Amino acid sequence: MIKSFRGTLDSGGKTAIRLSTNKGKIGYTIKKFQIIDQTPGAADVELVSKIFTNEQTTVDGTVNFANSELLAVTFYTFERGNISSKQTTIFDNVKINQDIYITAIDGAGDNDVTNYYIELEQFNLSDNEATVATLKDMRGRE
Repeated sequence: MIKSFRGTLDSGGKTAIRLSTNKGKIGYTIKKFQIIDQTPGAADVELVSKIFTNEQTTVDGTVNFANSELLAVTFYTFERGNISSKQTTIFDNVKINQDIYITAIDGAGDNDVTNYYIELEQFNLSDNEATVATLKDMRGRE
């Protein structure tokens, strides 16, 4: 089963998507992660949005794949002068069973609102898989 989530974030904003259950027996993997600004074509934008396993204290445009809490990142640019847009998305193929946290920022400094769309594939986890996924989340996915 595919579950989709969508919403908006102000530049520098963050939000949580509640996925956790009492027993942790429902797992998810990211299948799609896309973003676009709220007024496409109206201004130059450099949007960076990231998905984490834990809530972040700061929101920035820095991408660090050494951060074990980082699950996904997408970078969207639009240039009015060239009338072109580009989006690059990278996500980890890992099973999760806890809440995820999304951040967004406009690196162009225009403070544009970011629309996000995420598709997660849902599946049942065995007792062992649920334990491993929960422990990885608690330990920062070491």
